[in-house]
Amino acid sequence: MLPIAARIRAAAALPLAAALLLAALAVPAQAAAPAPQNPAAAPSTALPALSDKASAILARAAGDPAQARVLAEEGGKAAFFCANCHGDGGISRYPEVPNLAAQNPAYLLGQIEAFLSGRRKDEFMQGLMKVLSERDKAAIASYYAAARPLPSGPPGTARGAELFAQLCATCHQPDARGAETFPRLAGQQPEYIRRSLRRYLTQSGERIYAPMTAAVTRLGAQNIDTMADYLAGLK
Repeated sequence: MLPIAARIRAAAALPLAAALLLAALAVPAQAAAPAPQNPAAAPSTALPALSDKASAILARAAGDPAQARVLAEEGGKAAFFCANCHGDGGISRYPEVPNLAAQNPAYLLGQIEAFLSGRRKDEFMQGLMKVLSERDKAAIASYYAAARPLPSGPPGTARGAELFAQLCATCHQPDARGAETFPRLAGQQPEYIRRSLRRYLTQSGERIYAPMTAAVTRLGAQNIDTMADYLAGLK
């Protein structure tokens, strides 16, 4: 069987239906859940290291609107395969897959590097990231950052707003639109938020970041739905 990266490259040359089938074969049919983290091991508090080359490309584009437009246009072409799950313009097709529209570009770049390094666990995503050049990484981040976001649900409750202000706003900002290396959560898919928060809470291994585990522990499992629904309803 071809390596995962080779299968993804081959998928890019096929019609959409065939490409989706071939890409699906890159994911084990019954992947075992990652082993729980060793409680004796100190959890990481570091954010993913960014690619110097891709970061430099983003920085140059940030200071030149014409270059930024070109980079975003390139990203739209490079992200054609991403759209199968993350949707056209970064509005996800599936509830468990995150919206990427208007996401902070440095954060997106950091997550690409996190998949490549194994800090985020997803064999399919890791395989996709391996075929990207440094310019592809920067272009895709630029494209999604420029895309128009939409709410993923009705307005949330006052309790959700209260919990967010107490536990999340310091890093993710009061409007939940994030900062340079902290993700935008406003308008995010509620099921994706639920799954991510539960993974941090249970330390199941897919998401590893000690400050988030501490925050979700304070939130409590009983409030995860309230938080997810509140964030989904934001613009």
